[in-house]
Amino acid sequence: MKQAKLFRRVFVYLIAFVAAIVCIGIMRLTFGEQLKEILLDADAPFWPFTIQNIMWVALFLGFGELFLRWSAAADEENQLKRGYLPTDARKLDSETIDKIRAGIVSRKYGKEAFLPRMIQRTLDQFKVSGKSDQAISVLNSSLELYMHEIDLRYSMLRYLTWLIPSLGFIGTVMGIMFALQYAGVPINAESEDFLYQVTSRLGVAFTTTLVALIMSAFLVLLQSIIQSKEERALNEAGQYCLDNLILRLEDKA
Repeated sequence: MKQAKLFRRVFVYLIAFVAAIVCIGIMRLTFGEQLKEILLDADAPFWPFTIQNIMWVALFLGFGELFLRWSAAADEENQLKRGYLPTDARKLDSETIDKIRAGIVSRKYGKEAFLPRMIQRTLDQFKVSGKSDQAISVLNSSLELYMHEIDLRYSMLRYLTWLIPSLGFIGTVMGIMFALQYAGVPINAESEDFLYQVTSRLGVAFTTTLVALIMSAFLVLLQSIIQSKEERALNEAGQYCLDNLILRLEDKA
């Protein structure tokens, strides 16, 4: 299962990288000179290895990671439709509990999603102790652990949202450095387009940070939407367990 997840992640990242290259190529072929200079630094002597292009690749890798997180959130929401627990009003006896647990264990992906893992842990605790209060304690602990697990899953996205503006600032510093290097050459100072060359280099330098901040803000917005979707799915799973499991357990004598 871990190898399948790793392969899927690598495959999504590869698709995201190719999509970034294609997007850069389309922008270079279709955009005007000014936009190409702002978004790609297309006139740089070392193109395509520019800070702007690296930023675009990082942005699309972020999109790939967001797709993985959205897919996981959608799967967590679908767990509620799989009927792990009976929804009638009857109490859960030992035979029914064993059937519920066996049904979860027999599922191919039963140990991956939050809901079946919560149900299995809660039932295991109740089977050992026979006390519903201890079962709800395990449920609450599981919810806290899974919420922390969700937060850990977004570590790569948090890194990318930090990396993109950092690249923008690096591009600004490099642009200022190149402008000063050009201005420091005596023969360049005598050129008729000296002021234009210096200001154009400075302009690209500062627009690099602007583009990076816009990219990062957009990525953070999507991250917030998808993370709230995943956290909401976990909360609904906890409510489902409380209504259809905890409240229907009877303490053993």
